[in-house]
Amino acid sequence: MKKLVFVLGVLVVLGLLVVIAIAIAGGSYNHLVKLSQGVDSQWAQVQNVYQRRADLVPNLVATVSGAANFEKSTLTEITVARASVGQVKLDPNSAPTDPAKLAAFESAQGQLGSALSRLLVVVERYPDLKATENFRDLQAQLEGTENRISVERRDFNTAVQNYDTAIKSFPAMFYAGAFGFSAKPYFTATAGAETPPKVQFDFNKTAPAATNP
Repeated sequence: MKKLVFVLGVLVVLGLLVVIAIAIAGGSYNHLVKLSQGVDSQWAQVQNVYQRRADLVPNLVATVSGAANFEKSTLTEITVARASVGQVKLDPNSAPTDPAKLAAFESAQGQLGSALSRLLVVVERYPDLKATENFRDLQAQLEGTENRISVERRDFNTAVQNYDTAIKSFPAMFYAGAFGFSAKPYFTATAGAETPPKVQFDFNKTAPAATNP
């Protein structure tokens, strides 16, 4: 009789442990789902602000190209860079899991950002253009968009960090991979982004040459 009671007690304890383990695993799984969706949501925000910048480019180029003797190579560079951005196809609603694909996306966006920065530097030589209301409005929109890009990239990296930490933590580390939860890559700091472009003025020409450091 005592042996039977002991066995039943052991079975009850084991059953409770199984129930607790399932509850913990279920809660952890739901937490991973929430974090993964948070990363995807933030990725969509990143895509939105980058698209807004790309949408500003045609009007900006059209406005600047109307200035007499404006440096055409700068406009060509921006046009080519914008086209390159359009060639990098990523799902706007699902954050990439392949670091190479995110790196390609980031590289293309970085080239466009650099080209736009150089354009704004070159414009300093055209006070009449800077004084036009249309250009000032576009410049303000572009600067605001660049700020939003920095914010959204930072928030995306934070969301990815929280998610990647969760899938490597107990108990998710034992089952995350089996349920399709894999690590997601971060945005990296752009090399030289902390240094503004140098401008070399050649007063024998109508426009300056903007070069990267």
